[in-house]
Amino acid sequence: MDNTGFIQMLEFFTRESWVVHAFIVVFGALIIDALQNRVLSRLHVELKKTGNYWDDAFVDALRAPLRAIIWLVGLYYALAIADFPRSQTLVNALAPLRDLAVISVLTWFAVRLISRYEQSFQEQRRLLGQPVDPTTADAVAKLLRAAIVITALLVALQTLGYSISGVLAFGGVGGIAVGFAAKDLLANFFGGLMVYLDRPFSVGDWVRSPDRGIEGTVEQIGWRLSVIRTFDKRPLYIPNSLFTQIIVENPSRMSNRRIYETIGLRYSDAGRLEAVINDVRTMLQAHEEIDTSQTLIVNFNKFAPSSLEFFIYAFTRTTQWVRYHEVKQDVMLKLIKIIESHGAECAFPTSTVHLSDGPGAGQEAGRASAL
Repeated sequence: MDNTGFIQMLEFFTRESWVVHAFIVVFGALIIDALQNRVLSRLHVELKKTGNYWDDAFVDALRAPLRAIIWLVGLYYALAIADFPRSQTLVNALAPLRDLAVISVLTWFAVRLISRYEQSFQEQRRLLGQPVDPTTADAVAKLLRAAIVITALLVALQTLGYSISGVLAFGGVGGIAVGFAAKDLLANFFGGLMVYLDRPFSVGDWVRSPDRGIEGTVEQIGWRLSVIRTFDKRPLYIPNSLFTQIIVENPSRMSNRRIYETIGLRYSDAGRLEAVINDVRTMLQAHEEIDTSQTLIVNFNKFAPSSLEFFIYAFTRTTQWVRYHEVKQDVMLKLIKIIESHGAECAFPTSTVHLSDGPGAGQEAGRASAL
């Protein structure tokens, strides 16, 4: 570049000094953004080593909104010092948008902070081996996020020059019309609220409803609907209002599982029946997986057409589905061994035919054969 070009460029920057100032502001925003990213990254790593989960959740939630604030402020002030035609008019027009952007970023930060606190709280409780109620944590987090968003909207309306009192008055009048138009939506909302408050089930519970044939594992409880995954892995999307109208059974909260079986011995084993029953009762009382503090019954019960029936009624210590069947299998196999050890056998349906040896028996048999 010759001296003339350099002098012209110098004259331009001297005359248009706002370009230099704007460049300095943008470059400063870039430097500040790089510094905060490096500082917060290192700080986040160090804070994760501590036992307090609140501080690292706060730093993690702050990083993205802080970057947005830096660039928002930097670009706005770079535009504010610009000296091109209509620049001041543009700055004045963008002032409300600047305020809305700041409110949006602060709301974004608050929502992220609540989500990070929710995750960190549950993870910390699991690491410490303490009980965690994800349903309650999710409900509280959703209520806080809803309160923050509503507050942000009211502040934004006030910033734009609208009267909050007027908006609230309009909302009271319009709420009646909206209530009639969205009654199903409101019913689902309050149904979800009742699920959160009453807590008939939580995420991860196995539930079923004999009224509607619903059965599966709860995956999600939302404000409008809940998701239940059936045992054949199909998702069911159920409106929350339905849970206020049906019976919901929660097998996940049972204290024990029941073994209730009826066994039949042959009538020819009647003399061995009492000894078999006593040994079966002793076996159940000594079984380490049977809860003897619950009801335990082994009794002769019925003269059936083909058998002498007795039943066992006991409860396992475990409520886990797979383990329950393993325990039940072990009990039934030991039951068979006890029956065999007494020389008895389990009965099965039989029919006995008595043939008469009296006079005319042959003629009657002939007639029966002819028929």
